[in-house]
Amino acid sequence: MAAALRAHHTVSLFHLEDIYPGWDGLAEGIGYFRRHVAEPLSAGRAAVWQAWDWSLGRYADARRTEPADIIIFEGVGSSSAAVRSLLHAAVWVSAPPELRRKQALARDGDTYVPHWDRWAAQEQAWAAEDPASSCANITVDLGVDRNAGAPDPAATVQYVLQALGELALPLTPGWAGAGTDAGTVRVQRLDTWVNPELLYAALYGSSSRAVWLDSSSAPDSVVPDPEVPVGPGQSGAAHVWARSRFSIMADDGGPLGRYAEHRRETGGGVTTIVSGPVSARRPGAFFPWLDSVWGRPRGQAPADYPCGFALGWLGFLGYELKRETGGSNASAAPGTNPESVPDAALIYAGRAVVLDHELRCVYVLTLSGNSPDGGESSADSWAALVRRTVETAAAVPPGTMPDLPPTGSSLPVPQFAVRDSRDSYLAKVRSAQTEISNGNSYEVCLTTSLTGHLAEPPGPADVLGLYRRLRRRSPAPFASLLRFGAYSLAGTSPERFLSFDAAGRMRAEPIKGTRPRGVTAAEDRELEADLVSSVKDRAENIMIVDLLRNDLSRFAVPGSVTVPRLCAVETYATVHQLVSTVDAVLLAGASRAEALAVAFPPGSMTGAPKISTMAILDRLEGAPRGAYSGVVGWFSLTGAADLSVVIRTLEIRNRSLSLGVGGAVTADSDPEAEWEEVQAKAFGVLSALGARFPE
Repeated sequence: MAAALRAHHTVSLFHLEDIYPGWDGLAEGIGYFRRHVAEPLSAGRAAVWQAWDWSLGRYADARRTEPADIIIFEGVGSSSAAVRSLLHAAVWVSAPPELRRKQALARDGDTYVPHWDRWAAQEQAWAAEDPASSCANITVDLGVDRNAGAPDPAATVQYVLQALGELALPLTPGWAGAGTDAGTVRVQRLDTWVNPELLYAALYGSSSRAVWLDSSSAPDSVVPDPEVPVGPGQSGAAHVWARSRFSIMADDGGPLGRYAEHRRETGGGVTTIVSGPVSARRPGAFFPWLDSVWGRPRGQAPADYPCGFALGWLGFLGYELKRETGGSNASAAPGTNPESVPDAALIYAGRAVVLDHELRCVYVLTLSGNSPDGGESSADSWAALVRRTVETAAAVPPGTMPDLPPTGSSLPVPQFAVRDSRDSYLAKVRSAQTEISNGNSYEVCLTTSLTGHLAEPPGPADVLGLYRRLRRRSPAPFASLLRFGAYSLAGTSPERFLSFDAAGRMRAEPIKGTRPRGVTAAEDRELEADLVSSVKDRAENIMIVDLLRNDLSRFAVPGSVTVPRLCAVETYATVHQLVSTVDAVLLAGASRAEALAVAFPPGSMTGAPKISTMAILDRLEGAPRGAYSGVVGWFSLTGAADLSVVIRTLEIRNRSLSLGVGGAVTADSDPEAEWEEVQAKAFGVLSALGARFPE
């Protein structure tokens, strides 16, 4: 680390082993370190100290450590409670006991052998009293390596340098850990079409963390489900198709792969970024971190590559991030553990696969640039693997799905319970109407949730089998499967929250107004006509359009906010929807992450005005929404992004299942009709599981 950092900074390196006073002197050495070394250096003064003379059994030779741009303290106790306030960052290295002993004895020789257990006992006693490991900004786990083989020391150092960059320390732009997500996006086009389910299963079926942003409503993406109604289903087809052109698959594998999650902690939030064996903890709010990694463009894609995603971050931002945008933290429901679900989870993909449903081709994306493995051979070999996988999958006869979980998931049919009974939900609708009549809101998007339990946590194959059934039952432009270890989201959202292109053009497409599909073509047309003529549904939609116009105008070029489409009908497999479009152009130099934060959470899931209505919802709902009502999507290195609203989405957490549902309440809402809308919106997901809405 010191050698790498010296290329751009002056560096002083201090080893605590030079001042430990004997085999029983850990505690005394830590105190000496603070007084004679850490305090003067942190104040910009030279540290004058004495080394321990093992033959004389006392401090002897006087030595001096000069101030520098970067000072590295190495040794047990270097980030103890006594000195943590003096440090910019603390790195904790964890290794199996046998590895630590082997390396220590190899370094210090046979004289250390009789004293190893004696010294190790001191370390354990100190660690039990001082939470240095849990307070570290960066942790290195030498017992874990996501890639094959033992951790490579040089690569591990590069991961640590990269993690230091995540902490936004005062280092110059050219230092050794900077720019690991910058470089040239390489795109290889494969003019071979492949079934998306086969490709995902082959490339990512065994990944512990993977994202599939699946435009399953593309005509060639799924085999139709024979149980889905067969009305004409053409309303808004051109717009649905435009949003359904690309599907994206990626995981956090490879030398550039990372995983980030944000959680609320006492005193604020913490974003943890995992790269190989290294984890970095960055205290603070989520959206400023997002701004640091995406808020301004930092990469380019080839001019002939048509998709906006050119590597970057993919995942979800949960509804509870509203605490950063004017809302507050909702209290957890009794018997639940809100800490089990992150407020946001994203993978960084330094390589990915994009399916173009219009041109029927596959794009293989890799990033050339700085890499912890020091080269591009892994990117080349991975691209070759994708090419072979596509060729193999393309040779599979249509209609056969070898080695895939069945579309009828192997999971047992769960029994769901609803958080609100019919009577309690109707009472909450009336309470929301009282708030509206009192002038506290115009529209309240009231929600509830259904929960179920499984006998065993589902494995990756179970989750994929469930999602295959879901995407066939309810194909949608923004369908998605997200897996983050034991936590997964499987959804079929039709609604775009907000998109940015590389040039800064923004687009929101809120949905308000829903009718189920009819069993016959005539009934289907009647339901669509009823939706079009509904004054209430149009009022709901227009209120959210007005809210979004205001949100986008905060960071938009004056006069650029337009509404090219208002209350248009779009038809999906199980519902008809009223959809509008709001466009704007981002101000030059404005942060995209800040523009996103102003519009978050989606107004179509809160109501208007947003801040006062979110407070009403917290009181009425009495539980956090989690990922539901947040957003799913991608953030590209080019500055582009595309985010959908988390609706029609099943949350899988170990053995627990959760499905959020709800509807917009206005002054003239019929409470009974609102309850029926809840049931209608739950139908697509529940039917894919073979489950029913609870009685």
